[in-house]
Amino acid sequence: MADFSKVIAERNSVRKYSEKEVPCEVVKALVEAGLQAPTATNRQEIHITVVKRDNPVQKEIQQDLNPDATTSFFYDAPITLYLSGEEAFKWSPVDAGIAVENIHLAAQAMGLGSVILGCMEKILNGEKKAEYAKKLCFPDGYRYQIAIAFGYAEATKEPHKTDFDTHVSIL
Repeated sequence: MADFSKVIAERNSVRKYSEKEVPCEVVKALVEAGLQAPTATNRQEIHITVVKRDNPVQKEIQQDLNPDATTSFFYDAPITLYLSGEEAFKWSPVDAGIAVENIHLAAQAMGLGSVILGCMEKILNGEKKAEYAKKLCFPDGYRYQIAIAFGYAEATKEPHKTDFDTHVSIL
């Protein structure tokens, strides 16, 4: 595994993936990275649904997001993970964010590309919320929080440059 500081510095959002499939053991390792994230009061309420690129629910979500889109909101990534959390637990969105960042950094460390997907919130928590919750196997009382797509990068971009002095105040 790469030096962790280097993993953080070099990570970027990948929006083009190769056709190469991700082995099951790699998918499992990334799911474990998400499940190992800390949660408020150690609630461990985050649920992860693994969806392959050819699953019909991907096309349905794409269609509901924008029926006229000519490119995939999933960037044709081989795997998308949907994170859901307890709807009544106020910390589920934060916990899901921590879990998805664990997955994002683990993917980078394992030589994969990934992109965190937030654009589906209004579709998956909108008027078809119950239908999508069932299709995505969310436990009862859970709602969509965030998703991440990953695979082997076909194209990358430069990592973000940071400006410490602009974004940090030291008191």
